[in-house]
Amino acid sequence: MTTEQVLVASNRGPVSYSLADDGSLSARRGGGGLVSGLSALGPEAGTWVCAALGDGDRAAAARDGGRLPVEDTGGQAVRMLDIPADTFDAAYNGVANSVLWFVHHLLYQTPLEPVFDADFERQWSGFEAYGAAFADALAADAEPGAAVLVQDYHLSLVPGLLRERRPDLRIGHFSHTPWAPPDLFRLLPDAIGRQVLLGILGADRAAFLTRRWADAFAACCADLLGAAVGDGTVTHEGRTTRLGVHGLGADADFLRERAFRPDVDERLAALRAQVGDRRTVVRVDRTELSKNIVRGLHAFRRLLTDRPEWRGRVSHVAFAYPSRQDLAVYRDYTAEVSRVADGINAEFGAGDWTPVVLHVKDDFARSLAAYRMADVALVNPIRDGMNLVAKEVPVVSERGVALVLSREAGAAAELGEDALLVNPYDIAGTADALHRALTMAPDEREARTKRLADAATALPPSAWFLDQLAALRED
Repeated sequence: MTTEQVLVASNRGPVSYSLADDGSLSARRGGGGLVSGLSALGPEAGTWVCAALGDGDRAAAARDGGRLPVEDTGGQAVRMLDIPADTFDAAYNGVANSVLWFVHHLLYQTPLEPVFDADFERQWSGFEAYGAAFADALAADAEPGAAVLVQDYHLSLVPGLLRERRPDLRIGHFSHTPWAPPDLFRLLPDAIGRQVLLGILGADRAAFLTRRWADAFAACCADLLGAAVGDGTVTHEGRTTRLGVHGLGADADFLRERAFRPDVDERLAALRAQVGDRRTVVRVDRTELSKNIVRGLHAFRRLLTDRPEWRGRVSHVAFAYPSRQDLAVYRDYTAEVSRVADGINAEFGAGDWTPVVLHVKDDFARSLAAYRMADVALVNPIRDGMNLVAKEVPVVSERGVALVLSREAGAAAELGEDALLVNPYDIAGTADALHRALTMAPDEREARTKRLADAATALPPSAWFLDQLAALRED
């Protein structure tokens, strides 16, 4: 067991609180790679710094300087920051999710957006204050020479701010999103773009999910900052930041155990009752704009139009769980998903056949049931840092699954040889890939599924986290 202090910073922490009518708080432990990875280091490893996200979190953050009881957090030291609501909204909704996310995922309709006006300037000030709050907390809690792992685009300014406060620390930053190429990153005002890059270059090590995203970051540094790019390094004004790649994998042990519990069996029986003995094209996504659900539905309609032999023989089981519904553009997109699905069912549905079986209520057990029954998995994002659904489905598939995968998903770098890769904008090409997937020979599908599962689980979450930490220590 290491005794070196390790701190983690992320917008969302490993625990969340619910506030009851009587004012009492109940804690719920989160999951995911960061939680399991940091827990593996032991409670003495350090502190996880995160933001309070709801009323319950803010009530918890108000006690003891935001340091949470270890019985609530599963033994991990957690410090929750009660950032003022207007500052958090400006940083999280105004900048992180409405600007940086859009730039990196290529989502802007450029004839109309973005517009960087006085309102954006106000929001950017909030983003700076939000980053400073994290940097202050980390600087206060870190022991001399501690390792600090800063997670994701929300905290892109934090490494640079923390470096100013504590130059003795070993700082890493990990980007869970894609990274925009220079021409699109330049949508940001020049001063803002430079500030983002310099924030991440405050880290000793900047890591990404794929080499493609790391190379794009380096290209932006060369283009906007005039930085020198070497073999896995970026040097600016005499200081070098090393670049790393860590492809987050699926947790095979967890998935295979969880996917065969009774609640999943029950949902699997219900789904099979809905679709009968028909073939299934499955997708599981949040209604995030980058996930490209609407074009996926159009491709399924094109399959039924161009290949009428599939009518009545295949159902598209589509789980589209609402995301970021506090933003109007996401509400509109969620509504469009339902509208297009209803249109396909009205056009083609007949007898007991519902072409699109759409579920919009989040249910993890039902998602796992769909993974088990999928003949084809459709994962067609416009752009994605990795995409764990593409990695999870082959792990628990019962009969073998053909994966139709966007070439713009980070997962394509690892799974591309055994997936059917598609251009996410090409409706006809995606429909053709669905047909090839549905007609794939069983032995070929089974062999591909095994290779996909092996590649998908090569770096499971806890190993992925520890891999980052080991690399930071070695640099």
